[in-house]
Amino acid sequence: MEYVKNLRCTNCGKELKPEPDRYLCPDCKEQGILDVIYDYEKIKNSWSKEELEKNQEAGIWRYLPLLPIDPGTPRPGLRVGGTPIYKNKVLAGKLGLEEILIKDDGLNPTASLKDRASALAVVKAQEAGAATVCCSSTGNAASSLAGNIASMGGKMKAVIFVPDRAPAGKLTQLLIYGAVVVSVQGSYEEAYYLSDAAIKKWDWYNRNAAINPYLVEGKKTVSLEIAEQLNWQLPDWLVFSVGDGCTIAGAWKGLYDLKQIGFIDKIPRLLGVQADGCAPITRSFYSGEPLEVTGEDTLADSIAVGKPRNYRKAINAIKDSRGEMVNVSDDEILEMMKLLARITGVFGEPAGAAGLAGLKKMVKRGLIKKDDLVLAVITGNGLKDIKNARRAVEEPLTIRPDIENLERLFKAKGVLD
Repeated sequence: MEYVKNLRCTNCGKELKPEPDRYLCPDCKEQGILDVIYDYEKIKNSWSKEELEKNQEAGIWRYLPLLPIDPGTPRPGLRVGGTPIYKNKVLAGKLGLEEILIKDDGLNPTASLKDRASALAVVKAQEAGAATVCCSSTGNAASSLAGNIASMGGKMKAVIFVPDRAPAGKLTQLLIYGAVVVSVQGSYEEAYYLSDAAIKKWDWYNRNAAINPYLVEGKKTVSLEIAEQLNWQLPDWLVFSVGDGCTIAGAWKGLYDLKQIGFIDKIPRLLGVQADGCAPITRSFYSGEPLEVTGEDTLADSIAVGKPRNYRKAINAIKDSRGEMVNVSDDEILEMMKLLARITGVFGEPAGAAGLAGLKKMVKRGLIKKDDLVLAVITGNGLKDIKNARRAVEEPLTIRPDIENLERLFKAKGVLD
């Protein structure tokens, strides 16, 4: 870790040695979320846009100077990152904008943005001398960890704790990748505490992104990638759905890093979107009060986190960017899933489409202007949650195999002019 100076507590400011299994400040405990601090001057003197352009490596490892890993540590075999950005004028018009960009991070190897964090977890676990990595998850963090562990060819093991509401698609991913899966009869919070107890009891590596500072560094690669793909000319707004706060905090960290080393001169405003049924960060953001634990009453399971542990980083990121937060209903999320798919061909899971639903609301309120350039990140693929996707659409046409009956049905349904 040539360019890493230390870890710094976001609560008390204490600086700590960047050990691979250091998760929290020892003085502040659960409040002591840590940040990775880089030597930006050293990076500026040894790395440039021109050098990056010559780098033929695909995916997140092309940003190695801004990643807190030893270059010699074995990496997962999957290609993480390099997901596409699309422009779509028709969708922009439906949202009340002149132009919109969509980054489809559901095209990562296990179909979510969280592959970016799990790839870092696999590397850091090896640096810590751990062969077993554990986390609790509503699905995406778990499947990304299981897939990246599987790509190591049997050298490592994943142990996953999920609440019993985890969607079948995500649960199946875990099992096919060979992870040890524990379905906890309770909430995400109960699954988290059980995983935490297991990690401490058996000294496993902790992949829980809310307290592991290195995983935010993996998530920040989405911003590094966006900036490079747009030739360092960033949009006015970046839009993310928000659960535990790690993804939007990571997005901010990537933008901050790039500005410090002179690769960009503008940081976009961040829009964080939560579901009405689970919005503790939005409430704290606007009230200024400490976070209050809420229920997890939303179909968007990937952002259903009633007690987010990284909420301060998320709130600071949004405020520092002069950004905003907004909540959306489950019905608005389902409608946006359908609109996104039918206009762009991008199939987002509920949490993946929630950001766009929030964007539409903020444009309607006038807080995002028609001529603002906006990029929304679709964080996960819709195939992970077919049950809820089916709620957004009609049933298929059913008919006996007869062409005349088919013609009558098509005319009745408006298929034929």
